[in-house]
Amino acid sequence: MKILIIEDEPEIASGIVDYFKPNGVQCETSANAKSALEKIGLYDYDCILLDLMLPDGDGFDILRELKKRDKTEGVIIISAKENLETRLEGFNLGADDYLTKPFHLAELLVRIQALIRRKNFKGNNTVVFNEITVDVMAKTVSVNGNKLDITKKEIDLLLFLIGNENKVLSKSAIAEHLSGDMADMLDNHDFVYAHIKNLKKKLTKAGGEDYIKTVYGLGYKWQND
Repeated sequence: MKILIIEDEPEIASGIVDYFKPNGVQCETSANAKSALEKIGLYDYDCILLDLMLPDGDGFDILRELKKRDKTEGVIIISAKENLETRLEGFNLGADDYLTKPFHLAELLVRIQALIRRKNFKGNNTVVFNEITVDVMAKTVSVNGNKLDITKKEIDLLLFLIGNENKVLSKSAIAEHLSGDMADMLDNHDFVYAHIKNLKKKLTKAGGEDYIKTVYGLGYKWQND
């Protein structure tokens, strides 16, 4: 899971990052509208946390730009503004949820997880693909009822692949999903191959079909032959 936190208060942004990272969430931050729009143009995110009051612009302008660019990220507004008019404007511009500051980080995490489930998996806490079952909340994977010894990164990769069934995902897209903008600082994306290899091995060893197909020169895709 990869999110963008658009928040100009360093304490709030760092607090979210510190709480989310141990929970398997890849976080990127922007302290102003300009850098946020640059990141949105370069990367895709599962969710965007959007503060409305930014030093160089209005969060509503970012919502308008997301709509203009046909971006599909889920958006949760996090704002000190608490009135019906502001909420309605946010929802009318495409926001999916609204949380008023101050808020509990545990509630924010649950809302993000619920939003992503609604968008990618029709709101289900359990994702089932033939013999494979992923419990999104418990972070477990089973093949034919047998639980796998699997890492959070591998679960994240598995959900990313299933959620994009039959779509070719480039190594760079997978790298960005797993590592965020840190992927740009790496000399290569060999770690993507390593994660793909490990995930394939664990699934097939447990009796699962080999759904991960290599598309030479392009990347990988999850395909049910």
